Amino acid sequence: MKPHTPLLLSAAMAVAGFSGISAAPLSIDDYCDIKTAAPASVKEMRPLADGQTYACISDDEKTIDVYSYKTGKKVGTLFSTDNISGTLKIDEFDGYALSANEKKILLWNEVDTIYRHTFRAQYYVYDVARRTLARVSDAGAQQGAILSHDGRMVAYQRGNNIYIANIDYGTDVAVTTDGKLNHIINGTPDWGYEEEFGIVNTMRWSPDDKRLAFIRFDESEVPAYSFDNYRSYCEEDPLSDLYPTPYTYKYPLAGYPNSRVSVLCYETDTRLTKTMDLPIGETDYVPSLEFDGKGENLMVMLLNRDQNHLDLYKVNPGSTTAQLILTQTSKAWLAPDSYQMADYGDTDFVIGSDESGYRHLYIYNYNGVLQRQLTKGDFNVTHYYGRDVRKGLHYIQTTSLGAINRTVASVDSKGKLTLLHGEEGTENAWFSRDFSYYLRSYSSATTPTRYAIYTASGKQVQLVEGNDAYAARYADAPKMEFLKVKNAAGEEMNAYIIKPADFDPSKRYPLMMYQYNGPDSQEVLNRWRMEGIFYVASQGYIVAAVDGRGTGNRSRSWAHAVYCRLGQDETSDQLAGAEYFASLPYVDADRTSCFGWSYGGYMTLMELSDPRCRFKCGVSMAPVTDWRLYDSIYTERYMLTPQQNKSGYDAASALERTGQMTRRLLIMSGTSDDNVHYYNTLKYASKLNYEGQVFDMMSYAGFEHSLRMCNARARLFARLVDFLDNNLKK
Repeated sequence: MKPHTPLLLSAAMAVAGFSGISAAPLSIDDYCDIKTAAPASVKEMRPLADGQTYACISDDEKTIDVYSYKTGKKVGTLFSTDNISGTLKIDEFDGYALSANEKKILLWNEVDTIYRHTFRAQYYVYDVARRTLARVSDAGAQQGAILSHDGRMVAYQRGNNIYIANIDYGTDVAVTTDGKLNHIINGTPDWGYEEEFGIVNTMRWSPDDKRLAFIRFDESEVPAYSFDNYRSYCEEDPLSDLYPTPYTYKYPLAGYPNSRVSVLCYETDTRLTKTMDLPIGETDYVPSLEFDGKGENLMVMLLNRDQNHLDLYKVNPGSTTAQLILTQTSKAWLAPDSYQMADYGDTDFVIGSDESGYRHLYIYNYNGVLQRQLTKGDFNVTHYYGRDVRKGLHYIQTTSLGAINRTVASVDSKGKLTLLHGEEGTENAWFSRDFSYYLRSYSSATTPTRYAIYTASGKQVQLVEGNDAYAARYADAPKMEFLKVKNAAGEEMNAYIIKPADFDPSKRYPLMMYQYNGPDSQEVLNRWRMEGIFYVASQGYIVAAVDGRGTGNRSRSWAHAVYCRLGQDETSDQLAGAEYFASLPYVDADRTSCFGWSYGGYMTLMELSDPRCRFKCGVSMAPVTDWRLYDSIYTERYMLTPQQNKSGYDAASALERTGQMTRRLLIMSGTSDDNVHYYNTLKYASKLNYEGQVFDMMSYAGFEHSLRMCNARARLFARLVDFLDNNLKK
């Protein structure tokens, strides 16, 4: 409720569903099935060291091929399952990583997910020259495996301990031995770090491969959270669990103990492990750990529990001594998307900061002396791609064309910002290693995503994926329109409206307000989407949304307005948006509703129980119902602890407002949600029952927070429309 990743999906797989498409009317699956409703993406194009080529998994997912940026043609093959020498073979792989020298490939298969991003798997190392395959370990599945730069070693975690496998010698050395389930974790993060800091692995090889740095998590004092797992009918043999399977993991609620962390460094030659001499308090976080550009020092960020004070240390891994070189503070919270946007060069580093009131980039030397502010203006930098040292250019993504847009730009040594294309919409880029080429993705509210390769000068080399068949399929689907709506304080909010495809301005339609509105989030964005809310519009509803106070990618003062008082200004702003949309001549003000998921589900409950609410009904999916029931890192970032801010928690609690719930409610949740626990929904339903309220409730047995199994989203939106029809169309 995280770091930038490469392109993920196979274009061949994604586009297959659109070949030979008929002109049949769109079904609910066309809108809601995450496998078919999204436009085709492209396979991950991994830049190679020569700057002129990239690696890409083949359409049959059997090989890793090499292509030329200049011609788009295949020029070689790095790996093939059909061309492995020796006795060890694999028939498939789920992912891969290249060593820095590109002589070895780390491959993995048999993936078993842990949380949202982490997984265990069987890992292998492939020797490109010899075409031989070696198993990383025979002792069981591994987690978080990473190749050394020379490709000779693999560090991984198993059983909460770190091991280093030397592929050349066939050895497997334990780096740590104190790992224990639900007590000590070495090398990979606990649940909170993964979910709220976006960290999936804390192990880092030094550039010379002589050291392995990592974070140790002591979660022995963190309270355990338990729930029963129920097999859903998505799974084979769903009736095999005559007794549900109990699931227990460490999950710190707001105000409860977090993991205590420490930073360690293992020396591969001496096999000695040293603890870095950092002033880490019992409640501090370490949200970032990296080696500097030359690999001489560790760059370690320490963040206090209130998340409003960040210190960056330069640590000598040999002597373990730490030097404070940079501090960031805030009167509210420091956003991870800002300070985690750091890039460490040979002589200086780039880091994001919101200190100017907007998110910008600053360049410091390794003594902590500011060299210059790289970007300036009333806009935000939303991603840093890197620097072309030869040309002295830095490449970034910005909101310089407005908060709802994302544009790619270069910045020169004088701070001059140049947009690469300057087109309103959402643009992203993946650069070749020497920045001479880039893959550009572009979409807007009316244009499905297109992918093309360009030279650094902006000349298109080849169109990789145009999604023409997809665009034709959805040509008559409802589209999103943007506008400005004033909030309760008279300030302008970004908003959108989606009308039925056969919209008739002389008619009056029921309204469904969709919301999220969590701190630093953004719902109103000029990009292509095709999902359940468009299905709702296709069923004869006006769908609308506003980004009220607290949301991201505007000024920090706009976001920080909700600090320590979640749910208050956001509710006022959502209701103000509803008043505006209800006043439109084609909206029936007596038939209005709201719907939200996660933070948006919380907003639904807050709105429906507000005396100013005009909604007739609402749907809340996977809501937080009291912030005391949610995780510490996220909640305390915006609310501090319940001990520090009791009145704020009381005012922000949907549970405290159930007596004012006079509108019809449908509340839903997955029973195996490890993020926003099902307990939130049960607590809320229990209180409504206790108070004699009548409401609707639906549970998804065995499903997690996002309902990504078994096309459950289509079923959810079918239920949502049925509920709205029964309450707004009768």
